[in-house]
Amino acid sequence: MKIGIVGGSGFIGSHVVEALLAAGHELTVFDIMKPHLPDVHHVYVDITNLGRTTVAITERFDAVFMLAAMADVNHVHINPVESIEVNVLAVANVLEACRRSKAGRLILASTVWVYETALEEAPNETSPLAMHNVRHLYTASKLSAELLCHSYQKLYGVDFTILRYGVPYGPRARGPTVVSNFVRKALRGEPLQLHGDGNQYRSFIYAADLAAGNVAALSDKAVNGVFNLEGPRPVTIREIAERVRAMIGDHVKIESVPARPGDFAGRVLTSERATATFGWKPKVDFEQGLRAYYDWLLKEERR
Repeated sequence: MKIGIVGGSGFIGSHVVEALLAAGHELTVFDIMKPHLPDVHHVYVDITNLGRTTVAITERFDAVFMLAAMADVNHVHINPVESIEVNVLAVANVLEACRRSKAGRLILASTVWVYETALEEAPNETSPLAMHNVRHLYTASKLSAELLCHSYQKLYGVDFTILRYGVPYGPRARGPTVVSNFVRKALRGEPLQLHGDGNQYRSFIYAADLAAGNVAALSDKAVNGVFNLEGPRPVTIREIAERVRAMIGDHVKIESVPARPGDFAGRVLTSERATATFGWKPKVDFEQGLRAYYDWLLKEERR
């Protein structure tokens, strides 16, 4: 397939690029940064600019992945307007480019944070979401992006697939993510901080598993569907800190600090719909993935 990847140079994007190339697809990366693989076709574009976006994405792609986003919730909290520009306005720009170029489908990277608005204790992809339950701007921005996909499909026939990611981790992860942050802090001898009681939980998903899910979602069965791409099991922030300390040494301190505004406590979610629809499920357990990330980071720091 002929595929465009908006945000293909970032952490998640770099793994999706590798997985798509391994599957034999023809790729173009649209990003303000160069891809980590030098031989991938790259087009520089600022997706917050509609004119530049529609000029850049003029080929008729079979699918366009929209992976670019402000994904760090702390950065979103500090920079609300800039976050809306990237997480909402840029999605509208890419959808419009897909409409004009008659792209086959937009595949949107969303988040399980949208389930903070769910009324059910164990929600799934078809559960109703209550807008009045939104507590964080990050959630609001990702819900807005999802609504744009639904609207463009109904009004203009632009097909979509929405993938609600668990919290990704693994090689090439950026510093602010909790796994990367804890490992790097522990190696520097700094304390690991738990916001609140540390019992917030996520189903952390290893980057290679997440990339495989993106490739599998190219299936025609996923058209105009919403799917969770979650890790194998829920993991609390406290468990991460304790596993990092066990891996690096008992000298690593764990301390509690005030809870973050609007933090997502977590929901029990599954990827059963993705498994049933296009045969994907996560393979890497958290303990195994944490060790793989740690080993990768040590090699990077020795370079």
